[in-house]
Amino acid sequence: MRMHMNKIKRTSILGTPVDCVDMVLALQSIDEYIQEAKQPGTVLAVNPEKVYALRENQFLKDFFTKATILIPDGIGIVMAMRLQGHAATRVPGADLMTEICALASKHGYRIFIYGAKEEINRGAVERLNTIYPSLQIVGRANGYIFEEDMHKLISQINESKADILFVALGSPRQEEWMYKYLQQLSTVRICQGVGGTLDTIVGNVKRAPRFMQRLNLEWFYRLIQQPTRAKRQLKLISFVWEVSSDFIRSKFGRSRTS
Repeated sequence: MRMHMNKIKRTSILGTPVDCVDMVLALQSIDEYIQEAKQPGTVLAVNPEKVYALRENQFLKDFFTKATILIPDGIGIVMAMRLQGHAATRVPGADLMTEICALASKHGYRIFIYGAKEEINRGAVERLNTIYPSLQIVGRANGYIFEEDMHKLISQINESKADILFVALGSPRQEEWMYKYLQQLSTVRICQGVGGTLDTIVGNVKRAPRFMQRLNLEWFYRLIQQPTRAKRQLKLISFVWEVSSDFIRSKFGRSRTS
């Protein structure tokens, strides 16, 4: 019972929790959770930006701490985990979403997609149905639903009998939505926050070439595509400095006490 979930070890990077999972273990655990769980679980992505966001937002930190699976999405997080001695590999949230779709197509799990603009949401559903012809996307809704109409969305999701829910509202909106409404969902067992992944699926945002992904340079490719991300990359520099300083202090401290 819960064999794969029990294999997951959780560590902490600068106070932010993250799980020691690769793509295989993440998918095995998600599959197991869908089959066995009695309540919805959450799959969230951890990257250096989230580390700083969690410092400034106690709600977000609490929500991440209680997440079912926290994937290391970001080479900075992976390198920090390796410095701790973990055999970490990157699990990009966009790749995990499509792998979950492949899993759902194979096992007949039902999917609901909520978020993004109407044309993006619709286009992503069409694209996924083309890639996975047997995929059951049983419902969808764009991210522009007023609070007073949210009960209609909840009813729509429940009536669809979806097993998996992808929420594409961006952070922290998607986490706030999950916190508020997830327990009202009667059939959903896994809910993944996917941010801007639907834009990637429809081709509005290009993924880095495979060789750049293998070299862990996707962040650089995205910076070239979107120079406005430069400010965000400054946080990565700060993150690397903090992680390196922590590592040096820990090594130096051990050497002095040994």
